Amino acid sequence: MSLAELLPAVQSLPRSDKFRLMQELIAELAREEALEAGEYPVWSPHDAHQAAASLLLMLEEDKAKVA
Repeated sequence: MSLAELLPAVQSLPRSDKFRLMQELIAELAREEALEAGEYPVWSPHDAHQAAASLLLMLEEDKAKVA
């Protein structure tokens, strides 16, 4: 079925069914991307000691310039 054939059917749906269709489509896209709903990779600074040391050095250098 093409999008041109599908759109009139979607437009005739009640509002609640349109929302349900959107949820289903988003879930399908997430599955295709191999992501489970609510599980997205997020970087954490936990155990990022080198990054913390670099930031501290930059802050100390900036403080020395101001003083």
